[in-house]
Amino acid sequence: MADKIVVLRAGNIEQVGSPMELYRTPRNTFVAGFIGSPKMNLIEGKEAGKYGAHTIGIRPEHILASTTEGMWKGRVGVSEHLGSDTFLHVHDTGLMETMTVRASGEMDVRHGDTVWLNPEMDKLHKFDATGMRIG
Repeated sequence: MADKIVVLRAGNIEQVGSPMELYRTPRNTFVAGFIGSPKMNLIEGKEAGKYGAHTIGIRPEHILASTTEGMWKGRVGVSEHLGSDTFLHVHDTGLMETMTVRASGEMDVRHGDTVWLNPEMDKLHKFDATGMRIG
């Protein structure tokens, strides 16, 4: 893996840094959505406004899923069981069309099940109306 990465968009440099720098502190929403797989969930509107931002971002691996309680409620559209991980594509959260969550491979949920999502608040990213990082 490279020591430094240059993220380009239309020939313009968006950010330069180590892979982990770009992952942990993306300069803007473009880099946030570009680095990481699956990509970061980007939420706009009222929920982002609660945190003094135009957009908040949370990576799929920084959301804890529960079948009993949590901050955000949604419905499982697709549940991809991949051994050690289960990727959930969650709908009807009122936050975005589809939220991606990386859960434990032991999480046994199926299409149509209700899940509760709990973001790790110390891993929440905030962006302004121009898409630039806040803080």
